[in-house]
Amino acid sequence: MATRTRLPLQTLLSKNSPALLKQKCLVHAEAAAREPAYPPIVASLTAKSKAARLRQIQERVSQICAATVEDKISLITRVQRKKFVVYPQTFARNADRWYQHFTKTAYISGLPDKFTVGPEVSTGESSPSLGIGDDAFEGTRTPVLDAPNALPGMGDDAFEGIRTLVVDAILQEHWYMKKRKPFLYREQEHFVAPFLKNLVTGLTYGLSKYNPLLSLSSVDLKPKVNFYWRRGETTVPRGHRRGNLEPTRFQIDDQPHSQIRITRQLSPFTPMEASYAAEVPEIKLAPNTLPLFRRQYENNMFTGAKFPDPAHYGHTQFHMVPDHYHRARMARRQQSDQIEVFLRANGLASLFAWTGAQAMYQGFWNHEDVSRPFASQAVITDGQFFSFFCYQLNTVALSVETDANNPRKNLLWGTESMRLYEAVQDGEVVGLNDGVIKLLIQFLMNRP
Repeated sequence: MATRTRLPLQTLLSKNSPALLKQKCLVHAEAAAREPAYPPIVASLTAKSKAARLRQIQERVSQICAATVEDKISLITRVQRKKFVVYPQTFARNADRWYQHFTKTAYISGLPDKFTVGPEVSTGESSPSLGIGDDAFEGTRTPVLDAPNALPGMGDDAFEGIRTLVVDAILQEHWYMKKRKPFLYREQEHFVAPFLKNLVTGLTYGLSKYNPLLSLSSVDLKPKVNFYWRRGETTVPRGHRRGNLEPTRFQIDDQPHSQIRITRQLSPFTPMEASYAAEVPEIKLAPNTLPLFRRQYENNMFTGAKFPDPAHYGHTQFHMVPDHYHRARMARRQQSDQIEVFLRANGLASLFAWTGAQAMYQGFWNHEDVSRPFASQAVITDGQFFSFFCYQLNTVALSVETDANNPRKNLLWGTESMRLYEAVQDGEVVGLNDGVIKLLIQFLMNRP
């Protein structure tokens, strides 16, 4: 009779057992191939917790990124809370530095190197470029030409025709037309607005043969330009949300005298990487110290044209200073240092709102930063003095969560005020400055 032999347990569980090794390999392979049976644990969308709030923000960002351009703007501007209203034309002291902080913009004295100023243009003493070294933007200073009538693509006869057009526009309002004395604070509307309208339409038509892009452009008169953005954060002081951190919201509602829109985007004035070395003034005070005031109304983003318009890129804006802006009066009040500050703040706020709205129309926003720069130009005048500004939008990611590691800065180039003419006497324009006319031509001749 056969007998059974009992093996020890240690022998059966030996590590060298090939059967056991094979079984362990199959178990690991099966565990690796097995998918989780349950979805990952995520925070609730309705709970009152920090994790739930983070998930709500992530869901909202994903929803906006997946939407169309029209729906993006609708979703971004849907939540209406109190916001600081930034006025482009403000008499607040040193408002240009505050506006640079709100828009993350660095100011550069002078114009980009594609524009040339003749020796007859006197821009006064150049103001310092706030926080920007001389080597950072070596190629963007305004050079001086030796040839007084050197304009690319135009001869002397063409320039004389444009010069005659400018003289006729000046004489039309200050000599040929017999106008009554305007009402109080209506002088700009009475004299400067018609002059600027004739100047813009005449230059656009006269230069269309040299710049074919102007023949396909659209000229808007008194358009409305709006832009809404978030910059920084603050603590809610009172109410049921007291103590919570919320983003600081801003809104610009601008209405230039006129603007030119084109079908193709202007070329950038400088590479986007050149803005990394720029320095933007940092204002640690609350915006209401400027002062700015908070209001709650509809958030708007508008370039002056609707989405189906083919001319959805900005070219040049023309602004007219208000009647309260008097150079002689500001000098009597010992506020001569604020004369150029007013113009810089106007150019910065207006061009930032215009280029920012253009970027929104292309689908870019806070969490989807621009992939290419947006460039636009502006001319600000009181009928006699002209100031020229160029703006390049390099980023719209200005909120706290997207601006942490963002080295991009927006850039603004600008000139001091330049007098177009001295006076009008006996049907003639005295002291006409050809350099200002050349800058106007160069601005309108700018093309991609």
